[in-house]
Amino acid sequence: MDTILNWINENSGLILHYGIQAVIALVIFLLGGRVAKFCSNLTEKAFDKKKVDKAVGSFVSSIVYAIVFMATILMALSQIGIETTSFIAILGAAGLAVGLALQGSLSNFASGVLIILLRPFKSGDYVEAGGKAGTVKKIEIFSTELRTPDNKVIIMPNSKIMSDSIINYSRESTRRIDLVIGVGYDADLRKAKEVLKSVLDQESRILKDPAYNVSVSELADSSVNFIVRPWVNSGDYWPTYWSLIENIKIALDDADITIPFPQMDVHLHKQD
Repeated sequence: MDTILNWINENSGLILHYGIQAVIALVIFLLGGRVAKFCSNLTEKAFDKKKVDKAVGSFVSSIVYAIVFMATILMALSQIGIETTSFIAILGAAGLAVGLALQGSLSNFASGVLIILLRPFKSGDYVEAGGKAGTVKKIEIFSTELRTPDNKVIIMPNSKIMSDSIINYSRESTRRIDLVIGVGYDADLRKAKEVLKSVLDQESRILKDPAYNVSVSELADSSVNFIVRPWVNSGDYWPTYWSLIENIKIALDDADITIPFPQMDVHLHKQD
């Protein structure tokens, strides 16, 4: 015990020096984390003021946070006497090894950059990508956040999005509704066509230009099929779709026009 106390007394100045340096390094680390968060939020707010897509602002702010936080760590290590140049070299070598081990993460990062540059979608767009569909909420460094119509959150790796086809349902201002309506072979086709047109004419959300199309498309096995193709604003697609399905069924019933459905006849033979 006396030996330890003697060593502390002999090296008190050195201990005090490194103690102060360690405290300063800790303060730098804690403040640096706050500064990184502040810079990230400031970047996102700046993008919002410029009315830049929120997804882009979120992506760039994530990169800013990572850069500032890494610089903070290097400053804290330098404060306690660690040579940062050699440390950076070590980090580079370690980064190469980690990069080889985490090729998927690097692929996600590269795909995130491509999403920002190519902009196949923006925040608020309803898209189908990587086998999932939802509204784009955020584009992060490694992933993109989608929200489904039933309020589920999907975190999709960026590489999966860019490796497959992307369907953007929101990019164009208008969409076409494609319906196939079958009527019986005994139905009056002219009357059926007029009934379908009258339903479309009564739907106020259907656009006049381009005009809708109602035509016989197929003489199927058990029905004569009409294609019904009106155009609507993208935001009105699903409400109009559901309304047309209901109103067409009601109108055909009122006109005594049957819609065929699969049937099975079972014949029973009595054996003596």
